Formats: sequence, structure tokens, C-alpha cells
Amino acid sequence: MPRKKHSAEEIIQHLRTVEIEQGKGTSLEEAARKVGVTLQTLIRWRNEYGGLKVDQAKRLKELEQENARLKKIVANQAVEVSILKEVASGNF
Repeated sequence: MPRKKHSAEEIIQHLRTVEIEQGKGTSLEEAARKVGVTLQTLIRWRNEYGGLKVDQAKRLKELEQENARLKKIVANQAVEVSILKEVASGNF
């Protein structure tokens, strides 16, 4: 069975559903089963998205993507600087 990539909105909705189910007295395992995920996935989602609103989760994902892009740029610049240092020293 292929993995499903949940959006931030879906994750937050699932977490709210689990909170409601737990308020009714169901166990965490049963609540996870009702939303269609494993207990481990639910705990990971709680650690990452617990207490966030939808707009905050969207912003978090945007910032993570921007951070990854900037890290790639810095890595490329570091390689270029290293190459220029080698060329300038004449050790090529």
C-alpha cells in the first residue's frame, strides 16, 4: 500500500479529532485507528504540530522549505569558495 502524504491542514484536523475521541474516553491507539494512522505517526504529528493552528502550520512548512533552499545555496557557495582558493594557490 503506497504511503499517503498528509497536508498540514489534514494533520491538524486529525489531531483535533483524536483529542475529541480521547475526551470521550477512547484510548490513544483506538483514536489513531479511527483517523487511519499508526500510533507512532500520531505521536510524531503531536510533537511537530501540537498546538498549532492551520495558518501557523502552513507558515512552518514554508519556512522549512525556504531554510532548505538557503542551506543548499550556502553549500554551493562554500564549494565555489573552496575551488577558488585551490585555483588561487596554484595546487590544481
